[in-house]
Amino acid sequence: MFTQLFDTYNREEIKQSIYSKTKADVEHTLNKTTKRNLEDFKALISPAASYYLESMAQVSQQLTQKRFGKTIQLYIPLYLSNECQNICKYCGFSLDNKIKRKTLTNEEILKEAKAIKTLGYDHILLVTGEANQMVGTPYLKNAIRLLKPYFSHISIEVQPLDQYDYEELIAEGLTTVLVYQETYHREDYKIYHPKGKKSNFNYRIETPDRLGKAEIHKMGLGILIGLEDWRTDSFFTALHLNYLEKKYWRTKYSVSFPRIRPARGIIEPKVIMTDKELVQLICAYRIFNEEVELSLSTRESENFRNNIIKLGITSMSAGSKTNPGGYEVEKQSLEQFEISDERTPQEIAQLIKSNGYEAVWKDWDKILM
Repeated sequence: MFTQLFDTYNREEIKQSIYSKTKADVEHTLNKTTKRNLEDFKALISPAASYYLESMAQVSQQLTQKRFGKTIQLYIPLYLSNECQNICKYCGFSLDNKIKRKTLTNEEILKEAKAIKTLGYDHILLVTGEANQMVGTPYLKNAIRLLKPYFSHISIEVQPLDQYDYEELIAEGLTTVLVYQETYHREDYKIYHPKGKKSNFNYRIETPDRLGKAEIHKMGLGILIGLEDWRTDSFFTALHLNYLEKKYWRTKYSVSFPRIRPARGIIEPKVIMTDKELVQLICAYRIFNEEVELSLSTRESENFRNNIIKLGITSMSAGSKTNPGGYEVEKQSLEQFEISDERTPQEIAQLIKSNGYEAVWKDWDKILM
């Protein structure tokens, strides 16, 4: 399991190593013609690299176009439930947040699916709170069966599951699982997750191992930016990615960059990441890893998303609603977090086209596998 590797690293030493990188280290990394390693990644996310953003952006653009062409994949989340048994201090669905709870019925799931199809999507991400009794594996299996006739690619972002649960869902048609560690700071993780199954740091950090053993087609990694020092947490994400790619090499990988957004009853960010720093992180991942998919959600502003298209991102959400039934059934229920970019999918597709790129509405077909 990844925990065996993770526990050999000292977080404070890693942080000091990142912050001690020099301009010479950054220049050496940018001039390399061979594959970059984790030491190179430290240099790219260091404060010293902030002086090389233009060079990093150029390299990132070239590498992205070489591997992915001029394409941006579009996806949309379908929130099935806001039931949750965890207390998470940064989430609007937290158990201690006194909100109206809702879980979509079969009829409501189909209504939402039909509304999303009219937007042009063939790729959907199913999202729930973490409540095993209400929205566990049986509920998810049923949802996938209902949605298979409508979508070619079905992803989930739900509570971590056991390997056999993932195997059952994959057999039903599940292709991708997103599972974010939130923070790799073992001690502070408990502060942010004081109650519920999510408070088990090891179980969560070992979820990608279970996914790899279940032979998932693709998995997504990431941290919640704002909880802890983003540079140190990003190093551990890259370490995790490196480990997974070597051990479960048949699986594809993506990395997302969610920054804390306002929501009812949540904490203020401990660390503020600037737009410039987020650009640096996105470019750093691309230069470090040419194969990984990089995803950006509607958490980010219109202006930021307008300017990031050519710099390494390969997928974006558009037209997102973060509440159960938000597209058709119950448009006024509580959102998990506030959306920043509220433009329609068609507007985002036109934006992508105006930048000389192609919007991709469908990920892949199983027939190709």
